Amino acid sequence: MANLPEEFINLISQYPALAALPEALTGEPGVAIRINTAKAAADDIAGSLPIAAPVPWAVDGYLLSRRPQFTLDPALHQGLYYVQDSSSMAVAQAVIHVLGQMGCRPINVLDACAAPGGKTTAVASVLPKGSALVANEYDFQRAAILAENLAKWGVSALVSRGDTSRLRRLPEMFDIAIVDAPCSGEGMMRKDAKAVEQWSTHLVSQCATLQREILANVWEALRPGGFLIYSTCTFNPDENERNLAWIASELGGNAIAIPALDKHPEIAGAVEGSLPCYRFIPGRVPGEGLFLSAVQKPGNAPGATLSMSKSKKDRKKPEIPTEVTRWLDGNWEYEAIDGEIYALPAENAQFYRYVASQLACPAPGVHIATIKGRDAIPTQQLALSTALRRGSFPEADVNIDEALAYLRREAVTLPDSAPRGFVLLTYRGRPLGFVKNLGNRSNNLYPRHWRILTRQ
Repeated sequence: MANLPEEFINLISQYPALAALPEALTGEPGVAIRINTAKAAADDIAGSLPIAAPVPWAVDGYLLSRRPQFTLDPALHQGLYYVQDSSSMAVAQAVIHVLGQMGCRPINVLDACAAPGGKTTAVASVLPKGSALVANEYDFQRAAILAENLAKWGVSALVSRGDTSRLRRLPEMFDIAIVDAPCSGEGMMRKDAKAVEQWSTHLVSQCATLQREILANVWEALRPGGFLIYSTCTFNPDENERNLAWIASELGGNAIAIPALDKHPEIAGAVEGSLPCYRFIPGRVPGEGLFLSAVQKPGNAPGATLSMSKSKKDRKKPEIPTEVTRWLDGNWEYEAIDGEIYALPAENAQFYRYVASQLACPAPGVHIATIKGRDAIPTQQLALSTALRRGSFPEADVNIDEALAYLRREAVTLPDSAPRGFVLLTYRGRPLGFVKNLGNRSNNLYPRHWRILTRQ
C-alpha cells in the first residue's frame, strides 16, 4: 500500500480514538461473507469456505480465515452468500432497530446510493414480508452491477438510476431511507491504493458538500416520523459527525442510539460532539472503516398517498402468456414491455409502478421472460428468484466442472434422459440457471455480461 498522505495523518492524529489508524491501515484487510438465509444456511457452504467466526454485530455474517477464489464457487453466483466487509453489515442492525420502533409492519424503504448492493441485500433480508424496497444508483455501470447482485440475491427490489435530486418527486413516501454516501474513501485505504492516491483535504470538502445535497434530497422523500440511516466509509468528522450535526440543526432530525451496537465496546463512538453514532475503526474491529448513524424525522404521519393518472391505470396492457404466470409462487402482477415480461409483487405493484413513472428504472419489476416468436424464454433473474416455483421446469443437477462451464457461458452436455425445451440446471440441488435443450446440444442461457472469465 502507498504511504498515507501526511495531511491525512495530521488530521486523524487530532482524535485519540483514531491515533492507531496509521499502523492499522498497513495490515491485511479481513474477509467476511453474509449468508442468504432465504436460500441457504452456514452449514450448506461451510465445506467450501473457511468460516472462522460469526461477525458479532451482524445478522448471518461470518468472518473467514483467508480469502478463497470466490469467482470459482458456484454458490456465490447462485446467491447463497454475498462477500461483504464485516463493518458494513452493521447497517442491517440499524434497520432492525428502527423496524422495532415502527412495529415491524410492511414498510417502504429507499436505499439512495445503493451500488454495488451489499447493504441493500442485507436490508432486504431483514425487512418484514410485504415491504417495498427501492434501490437507487447514480452511475449507469454501477446500477447494472446493483441489479445483477439483487437478482442473484433473489429479491424483488425496484432498481432506479439517477441523481438523488429526482427523489424529491417522491415526497414523504418512504418509512426508512438509507444513505451510504459517496465519500473520500479513507475507510478503504487498507484495501485500495487508489483511495490513498486520490485523498486530499479538497476531496474531503467536496464530498461533505455533496453528502449534504444528497441528504437534503432524500430527506424530502422520507415521511414524518420515518428514519434515516446515514453511513460513510471514511474517518474525518467533516463527512461524519459534522454532517450528522447538520442533519439535526438544519433538517430537524433527532439522532438516536442503536442498543444492539452499544453492546460492543470495540465499536467506537463520536470523535467530536455528543450525538449518538458508531465508528468501526480498523485495528479495533476486523473490518474496514465505517461511520454509522440513525436519525428520526420529526412528526408522525403515514406515507404520502399515491396518485396514479387515469391514463396510467387504464391503459391497455399486452397479453401475458398464461404459462409465464405459473412460474412464481405468491401473488404477482405482470407487465409486458417491448417483448420483456416483468413480475411485480401484488401488494407493492401500484407503488412500484408509481416510482417507475417518476424515476428512471431499467426494469419495472422482476424480469422473468423474454418473448421470441412463440417462445417465452425464462431469464436468469427468474432462475435465482426466491419466488421461483420449483417444478415449473424440468431440472438437471450438474457437478462443479459443469457448473463452472455454464457460468463461463460454455456448452453444457445434458443427460440423454433430459427432455427437450427449457431445463433448469441446479448445483447441489439449488438453481443455477437455464439452458434450452435441443436434443443433440443445449443453448446456454446464462447472461453474457455475467459470465465469468477466471479459470483454475
